[in-house]
Amino acid sequence: MDNFVVFILSHGRANNVHTFKTLKKHGYTGKIIIVIDNEDKTSDDYYKNFDNVEMFNKEKISKTFDEADNFGDRRAIVYARNACFEIAKEKGYEYFIQMDDDYTGFNYRIYNENNTKPKTIKNLDSVFLALLDFYKNTPFATISMAQGGDFIGGKNNRMAQRPTIYRKCMNSFICSTKRPFKFIGRINEDVNTYTHEQSKGLLMGTIPMVSLTQKTTQKNKGGMTDIYLDNGTYVKSFYTVIFSPSCCIIKPMGDTNKRLHHSINWENAVPKIIRETLKK
Repeated sequence: MDNFVVFILSHGRANNVHTFKTLKKHGYTGKIIIVIDNEDKTSDDYYKNFDNVEMFNKEKISKTFDEADNFGDRRAIVYARNACFEIAKEKGYEYFIQMDDDYTGFNYRIYNENNTKPKTIKNLDSVFLALLDFYKNTPFATISMAQGGDFIGGKNNRMAQRPTIYRKCMNSFICSTKRPFKFIGRINEDVNTYTHEQSKGLLMGTIPMVSLTQKTTQKNKGGMTDIYLDNGTYVKSFYTVIFSPSCCIIKPMGDTNKRLHHSINWENAVPKIIRETLKK
């Protein structure tokens, strides 16, 4: 773990960084760095509340990737995501995991006849070590933990029934300074990146046996809540259509309170391995 660090990406929530306490509660004993930007008016509070805080220049980072618009509104997490690679390199860490600041729990998600509910992770160090071991021994550019919302339906959920690696890759990202890539698009950066980059052959995936739980996005003040409330899910999802029109559409999602959301056609999204029998 000496070559690994947890980055908590935060903005405007110096007194409300839930992830920091949650990591400790679930048995993580390693290094934690809070990543903030130079446009955060509450930056002094972060330095007051935490021992390890790193600030990056938001405008400078904005010139290193495709924002997909010309709005000039930088109230988004994508800048911090891309800054993490530079910060890790400067601090001498090869491996790191990016996390949002609003996590409330970490769980095992292994379902069978005896295990029908998620179980609390009590030794997060061992989980991170296992994820790192997998990451180091595979060519993945990044891997993620699953999210609580991925398991709606409990033991009958698709991820619960089929615990394999999924192509989606969101929210938490284990990365390496030796496997750099760029997050793209001002909003919906995780979906933009895992569709567009994987269409070019990069490997990204979610490990469904472990998951994180976080607060409801648009009810937690600070962070990206304001920009989501200002723009709505249609604009958010359309960034992925801009980058990957061959595999992404926008359609209504939900049972009763429907909302517009992106939908990925994986048949069109990523390269496939062709069977040897078809070799010519």
